[in-house]
Formats: sequence, C-alpha cells, structure tokens
Amino acid sequence: MSLEAQPKTPKEVEELPQVTIRFAGDSGDGMQLTGTQFTNASAIFGNDVSTMADFPAEIRAPAGTVYGVSGFQLQFSSSAIYTPGDVVDCLVAMNPAALKVNLAELKHGGVIILNEDGFTEQTLKLAGMDRNPIKDGSLGKYTVHSIPMTQSTLRACEEVGLTGKEAGRCKNFYALGVVCWLYSRPLEPILDFIEMKFKDREQLREANKRVLRAGYYFGETAELFTRVFRVRKAHLPPGVYREVHGNEALAIGLIAAGQLANKPIFYGSYPITPASDILHELARHKQFGVKTFQAEDEIAAICAALGASYGGALGVTASSGPGIALKAEALGLAVMVELPLVVINVQRGGPSTGLPTKVEQADLFQAVLGRNGECPLPVLAARSPSDCFEVALEATRIAVKFMTPVMVLSDGFIANSAEPWCFPNTGDLDPIEIEHTDEPNGENGRFLSYKRDEWLARPWALPGTPGLTHRIGGLEKQDVTGNVSYDPENHQRMVNLRQAKVDKVAEFVAEQEIMNDPDGTAEMLVVGWGSTYGAIRESARRLLRKGVRVAHVHLRHLNPFPRNLGAIFEKYRDRPVLVPEMNKGQLATLLRSKYLVDTQHLEKVQGRPFTTVEIMDAAEELLAAKGAKK
Repeated sequence: MSLEAQPKTPKEVEELPQVTIRFAGDSGDGMQLTGTQFTNASAIFGNDVSTMADFPAEIRAPAGTVYGVSGFQLQFSSSAIYTPGDVVDCLVAMNPAALKVNLAELKHGGVIILNEDGFTEQTLKLAGMDRNPIKDGSLGKYTVHSIPMTQSTLRACEEVGLTGKEAGRCKNFYALGVVCWLYSRPLEPILDFIEMKFKDREQLREANKRVLRAGYYFGETAELFTRVFRVRKAHLPPGVYREVHGNEALAIGLIAAGQLANKPIFYGSYPITPASDILHELARHKQFGVKTFQAEDEIAAICAALGASYGGALGVTASSGPGIALKAEALGLAVMVELPLVVINVQRGGPSTGLPTKVEQADLFQAVLGRNGECPLPVLAARSPSDCFEVALEATRIAVKFMTPVMVLSDGFIANSAEPWCFPNTGDLDPIEIEHTDEPNGENGRFLSYKRDEWLARPWALPGTPGLTHRIGGLEKQDVTGNVSYDPENHQRMVNLRQAKVDKVAEFVAEQEIMNDPDGTAEMLVVGWGSTYGAIRESARRLLRKGVRVAHVHLRHLNPFPRNLGAIFEKYRDRPVLVPEMNKGQLATLLRSKYLVDTQHLEKVQGRPFTTVEIMDAAEELLAAKGAKK
C-alpha cells in the first residue's frame, strides 16, 4: 500500500480540507496509543497535525464510568493549522461513558464509530444511561456506524494463541484500522510501529497486525460506509520533520543547550503530572552527557540541581505548580547566590492537587512574584509543543549570561500535545558562550565573587580553582566582595542590583513581534501568552476572512516584558485590547499595573484550552461594544 492510500472498492471519495477526530474509551482501551499512531500516519503522509490528549484525573477510575474516560483529539489538514480543532468531525467511542462525555462536542451530522460490544446493560448502567443510544434513535442527527469490534478482534486473533482477555485488549487497533480506511490513511507506519513495539513478543505482534488489517478491510468490504474521505498533503516549508510533544521538545532543547555550551546537563526531579515525561526523555540520553536524578522530594531535586550549577554543570529542575511551591525557598537561594539554573513549571489546574491531568495558566503570579522577599528572576513561556525547544535554549542562554535562575512556563496542554517539528540544522544554532573565572579579579590577588560585568552578572568560579576561594549561601552578600553583610544600605543596593540585572534581560532578547497587522490598521489588539497561541492565531485568521482585522501579540518574555511592549500599547491606545487567559486575569493585571493599559480580560478555568470560537466571539463582542459607545 503506498502512502497515497486509496480505497480498493468503488465508493465515493470526498475531499476535505481538514478533519478533527476524537478517540475515546476507558483508560485501559489504549486511546492515547491509537490517537498517536493515527497522528504519526497522518504526519508521515504529509498533513499538518495538531493534537490534544485528555487524561482522566483519577489514577484508577472505575472502568465504564464517566470519570474513567480517556480521550485523544487530533486535527489533520492540507494547510497550516494551529489547534486540535474546535468541533469534532468523527467520534470513536468504545463504550457508553465515552459517548456520553464527548457527544456534545461532535458537530451536527458528524460521524460516530461505536464498539457495539461495549454497550452492555452493565456499561450503560455505569455510564448513567437508561437506554441504549444505538437502538433508541437518540443519535439520529449523526452518521452512526455500530461495529462489533470486540468480537471481530477475537476472531482475528483465533489462530495466534492469545487468551480471550489478551486478544480483547487489541480492539483499539481494530478501531484504528477502520478509521485509517475511512480517512485514507496508510497502514505502513502503524505496522512498522507494531513491529518495533512488540519485537520481543511474537504473539502480540502478530495479533495486533491482524487486528489492524481486519479493521481496515472491514471498512473496505462492509456496506456500512458509502463514501470515504481524503485530506491531501499540506504544503509545509521544506525540511526534515518529526512529531514532537511539548515535554519531548523541552528535553531535546536542554540536551541541545548542553551540547552548544559544551557542558553536562544535570536534571534533578521528583515525579509529578504533567512534568514527569521530561525526566523520562532525558534519562534516555546519557550519551549526551545528561545526568538525571530522581530525588526523594521537590526540595532535594532543586537543591541538587543548584549544587550541580555551583560545580559547573547546567542545573535544571522541573515540576508543576504544587512542586514549584515547595521549591520556592531554594529558588530564593538561587537568586541570592546568583547561579544559573533552569526551572520548568508544567502548569496544571489548581490549587492544591486540583486537576492534575487538566490544563490551566494560573501560575504566572507564582512564577513572577511567588517567593519571599524581593526575589526577581526572568520568566519565559512556551507557546506550542515545538516552541518548547527554542524556549529551553533561550532560557539556558539567559541563565548563564546573567548568572540567574530562569523560570520556564509550559502547561499540560502543551506537554501532552503534538505537532510536526522541522528538525533544526545543528549549524544554524548559535553556541552558548560560557566563561569561568580562573584567576583573581581584585587587587593584591583577591577574588571578588560579586564584582559584576556590563550585564550585572557576577563571575562563575568553579569550586577548587586555586586562588578563587569564596563563600555562597542565603545570607545577604556585601556588594563586590560577597562577604556576609547586615548593613541596611548594602541590602538596599543589592536588592536594586538583582532587580536591575533581571531588567537588563530585556536588552538581551529580541523585541516583541506584532502579528497580522503589517500596516498598523487593525481594529483591535489581542495579547496572549503560552498555549493560547494556537486559538488566538486561528481566531485572528478566521476574523480576517470575515473582514475584521485583529493584531496579535504573543509574549514569550513575561519578566521582564519586551523592551518595546510599552510602545506597542501606545500604538493601540485608542483600540480595544483583549487578553485571553486560562486564569482569572493574571497577565491582564500585570499589564494594567505596568503600562496603565485598559485590558479586557477573557478568562477560562475549566481544565480545557480555549476554542477558536470562544476568542472570536469575545473579540466581536468587544468591537461591537466599542462601536455602540461612539
């Protein structure tokens, strides 16, 4: 079968510009794996792809209940896309709970593919459903394909030698085969994955291959389907592409930073959702000088990373909001001793344990302000899975240039989502310059550990270097010498210096870009940060098709803000400024405080990302309100 997979039966082929599919079932049904493999097949085919994983919040929610539903959504397209889709074109539901949880997001007339074997009296009861929707006519406004996937899977595995329970677990590949046929996807990439995944388990390897093909040929031969769909290749910029998740991209960026700086990476971590995959990925790459340390708690993790930086490595730690709270005291220590450190916060819904598998952007205040005393540090935010690579590199450059800890904000949506990433050419990446002091820098052979350069950074002296004995610690330091000091005037001076050093980061990084408004005539400005990028970008594109010009500013640097941001707000002073955030208005508050700009906040704290329509509606309402006041 070629990558230009075509159905072998004479059924109608409908061309579509893009399709959004959601796979849903119990946690044990393999929906994440199924969605990932369909994504890989689509990416290899040449489509642009954007995904969203939706995990249940409970570790072992009862099977068949709405609390245990796991979902995976992807949009694949023949043109550039920025979101996993607002409404679903095709829903694959393995049981009643999966159908119940996800049906509201399926478009009118959309396709439903059901595992009819999963709709038993017991599973209907567990899902809180009085009637079987396959039989009661309640799905009449959709195109429903009810398929006995479990029984078909068992038949396909009859000659393989698996138990019934083992064979039944393969039914996700049956569903995948059906959907691959329906949307003209190639099977080769999935078959290659099965070959590699189960290379040491012959029976499972053969069973999954048979089940995948059985699902595919069921679609080809059954009379259920009157047509199939095709989404042609996207015209993406030339290059070598791979699928990448946000946590993967952060790990790869850190590895690249170590190579560009010619320094080992030390990653101290304590497992926490949704940041744990960074540890898993980095642990696979010891050949690049990466050392990973799973500590007994969050405090030990950051302290070990800070100790590694003191010893001359690139210290890194990561967590989510609750773990960052525990790291706060050690972060203050890092600010006081002025050592480079990269701290990653993969945000999740809070407070406390909150919604550990859901998304939120509510840790911005924590990142900028959440430590005792005057404790400034640079804060950056990634806007997409692939952007995590660039942000990891930039955070490392800032950390070693300014001798400071740097906070990187990601979130659960970015961490678990995937998109095509054009793999960079190593020669196009600038080296990360690091200089270690190797001789005294004061009179009479003295080493002045807090003598600063033009960027206000102190020297990075490695312990054990002859003549460079100095002390570090959490007590206030005397300016220049680094000795312990309780002098009030010195404390004021050091507080000011630490703030001035962070402020200087704005001189080091690029100015802020304005998107979608080359001539400055846009009717309004939308300002975002983090994972709202895709929804804002797509909403601006759709609004333009309706004749509404919307400028888009997306902030990577949240502390300090870009040096030209004030001028941008002045440029749009007489036009509405909308700030969509998955919090109660944290960026909007910071912008109002610093620039006195009349921001209009659009909030969402539901554990789910913004849809494009939500931002479009808010923008049009804001413009309508402004027009009504004139």
